[in-house]
Amino acid sequence: MSDPKYSDVIAVINSNEDTVEMLRLILQQSGFSSIVTGHVHHFKTGEVDFRKYLADHDPAVLVYDIGIPYDKNWTFLQVLLDTESMRGRKIVLTTTNKAVLERIVGPTDAIEIVGKPYDLQQVVGAVKAAIGAA
Repeated sequence: MSDPKYSDVIAVINSNEDTVEMLRLILQQSGFSSIVTGHVHHFKTGEVDFRKYLADHDPAVLVYDIGIPYDKNWTFLQVLLDTESMRGRKIVLTTTNKAVLERIVGPTDAIEIVGKPYDLQQVVGAVKAAIGAA
C-alpha cells in the first residue's frame, strides 16, 4: 500500500532500459505509487513530444539521466529546462560518471549511479526531498 504523501507523479527518464526499470522499481518499493518512464533518445528524435509527455503525465519530479556524450546531452537538457512546461517542476539528475560530467559542464547536483544499492537510496532520498517528503 502506497503512502498518500507519495502520490505525486514521478517521471524516470534515462537512455538505458535496465536503469529505467531499476529506478521505477526502487521508487515504487519506496512508496511512490505513480511512476511514468521515458527515454532520452525518444525526446531527442521527436518520437515523443516532451511538452505533450509533461502535459499528459504532469510529473512533479523528473529523474533525468545525463549520459554520454555528456556535452550534447547536457545541452539538450538545458533546452528542455528552458521550456514553459518545465516551470515549477523539480528535477533529480543522475549520471554514470559524475567526475567526467562535471569536468565538461561544471559542478552539478547529479547523483552517480554505478549499480550499488546506496546509489538508488540517494535517488529515492533526492526525490523525497524534491517533493518535500524527506
